[in-house]
Amino acid sequence: MKIGLGLYRQMLNDRHYAFAQQLGVTHVVAHLEDYFSANPQLADDSDSSWGKAQDDDWTEDTFRKLIDDLARFDLKLAAIENFAVKHWHDVLLDGPRRDEQMAHLKRIIRAAGAAGVPCFGYNFSAVGVWGWTRGPYARGGAMSVGFDITRIDPDEPMPKGMAWNMIYDDDAGPGTEGPISRDQIWDRYARFLDEIIPVAEEAGVILAAHPDDPPVKALRLTAKLINSHDAYRQAFALNPSPNNRAELCLGCLQEMAEGDIYETVADFARCNRIGYIHFRNVRGQVPNYHEVFIDEGDIDMARIVRILKDNDYQGVLIPDHTPELECDAPWHAGKAFAVGYMKALVAQA
Repeated sequence: MKIGLGLYRQMLNDRHYAFAQQLGVTHVVAHLEDYFSANPQLADDSDSSWGKAQDDDWTEDTFRKLIDDLARFDLKLAAIENFAVKHWHDVLLDGPRRDEQMAHLKRIIRAAGAAGVPCFGYNFSAVGVWGWTRGPYARGGAMSVGFDITRIDPDEPMPKGMAWNMIYDDDAGPGTEGPISRDQIWDRYARFLDEIIPVAEEAGVILAAHPDDPPVKALRLTAKLINSHDAYRQAFALNPSPNNRAELCLGCLQEMAEGDIYETVADFARCNRIGYIHFRNVRGQVPNYHEVFIDEGDIDMARIVRILKDNDYQGVLIPDHTPELECDAPWHAGKAFAVGYMKALVAQA
């Protein structure tokens, strides 16, 4: 097993590469999509040459530069996480530009493969991550996020021009997106896999699907896709290619109302269905849960590591959604605590 660190777009700079190197991680999962406009709490005052997301960020040259920049700090690129919403909103919504956008996604995967990107994570969800609240939910009142369906209107529709909880068209006008049924979202996903997996196979790129977060049946009149352990297995059954794998978020698995996380992790590791792992802990399950420190949730994280070792998992683990410690660098402190804990678990397994 290898331990990595996830870095958001504006963190793709020497300062954060040095931070990762000093922690002793070996890999980075990089986000090229710009989440800071939608999630300003993720931003910091770091210098970054990336700026606002552009189409030319998704080329072979860009991927090669990222890999080379990481190598200067003895780091390897484990994966790119998530497509830009503007690249595939009509793939998710089955809109008029769907075929055009699928062609562009294929170009991105080919460019990634040519540059040596081993894996591409994604979350096939029209709604995206929505319905969370931020609060002092972790130990000692550390700021984290949680979900309580009684505190939101789960049937609030998405406005026009929105997908994945991000605006892709400021000029969409009034109105809302239509509802999406379970059959519709699964049909769209099957078509996506049928078209993209052969390209990923040719390019030598693993495609890793993240489960829904929150993993409820539906939100905003839109059915969720991978919202149960069996739904993950159904996703693999749609296309049994070895390039069709999981971006396995342990927190989301535990949040699901059914399924045994230890059996599922063992099954996926044994069958080589894991692209990489989001290693985080939670307390509670849908419809009410909180994300907490890695050592205080409902998952026995040491047991997870032993299961992975017993099933010869050789991939990457990254901390994810770590609570913020009360200090001048809450993100860095939270990640440092999680990485240290993970390194100890792996060393003792």
